[in-house]
Amino acid sequence: MSKKILVVNTGGTIAMSVDDTEGVKPLDDQAVTKNLPFLERYADVTMKNFLNLPSPHMTPKIMNELRLQIEEAFRQEHYDGVVITHGTDTLEETAYFLDLTLSVDVPIVVTGAMRSSNELGADGPVNLISSVRTAADPASMNKGVLVVFNDEIHAACHVTKTHTSNVATFQSPQYGPIGTIAKKSVQYHHAPLVREHYTIAHADGNVPLIKAVAGMDPSWLQFLLDQPIDGLVIEAFGLGNLPPAIIPTLQQLLDRGTPIVLVSRCYNGQVQDVYDYEGGGRKLKDMGIIFSNGLNGQKARIKLIVALQRTRDFAELQKLFAQ
Repeated sequence: MSKKILVVNTGGTIAMSVDDTEGVKPLDDQAVTKNLPFLERYADVTMKNFLNLPSPHMTPKIMNELRLQIEEAFRQEHYDGVVITHGTDTLEETAYFLDLTLSVDVPIVVTGAMRSSNELGADGPVNLISSVRTAADPASMNKGVLVVFNDEIHAACHVTKTHTSNVATFQSPQYGPIGTIAKKSVQYHHAPLVREHYTIAHADGNVPLIKAVAGMDPSWLQFLLDQPIDGLVIEAFGLGNLPPAIIPTLQQLLDRGTPIVLVSRCYNGQVQDVYDYEGGGRKLKDMGIIFSNGLNGQKARIKLIVALQRTRDFAELQKLFAQ
């Protein structure tokens, strides 16, 4: 019996085309639907056009609306899996948001394209077929939200966009893909050990993300003291160290009850409280700054927006970010 798969279009390059001026622009809402005859070889597919947005237009609020739309679709009808088409620029953030919040117990796959639909070598149709095959495969159960690109399967919690234009842009530093898609099978070789779920009411948190650079001027951050922010994420140097000049401003934010999450600006590894000098990780942790367990900056921001609806206690947040 054919598996029932819901395909939800949100836009992106997979739903765009190149015009005569070589500009890439959104097509009509049927851009993804034209692949339906190919998809039906692998599953009973229902297409749903949720949005048709370039992914730089995506926001956490829209991510949450997407979550609600999917959950509502499951209240009306059962599906064996879900595929979401999405622009690549913010795909990893949407995928991770859904991984943390979506309460649907079937395989969820997010995919897209690096080449628009009428470019030579367009990768969208193949990625979409691979995603439907992955969502329909029983082995995809209980592995969290998946990202499928270029015949590879990545975990949403690990994957990131690594190249501006290459079709193999999505990679998982440190971890690699958790599976591959061959001509006749979907094959897994590992999966994330930790799964998290957060029940949320909204995704309206105001959480900026800043990146540490040599010689930072504290005035670059002091404006945050006048902003109604709910939290802050900092991409620190190396193991988790910061320029000493910005520490007083961070202390003021902490004193106001603003949680600050620290990640590394390095592609591999995680922050640790090792260096015991001014601005070093050990002193930052003693201040109350929260150390994240290997997330990149954009995902730590998504997690903080979500986690703040469970707790604002710094110690509890530290436990959540250590997972």
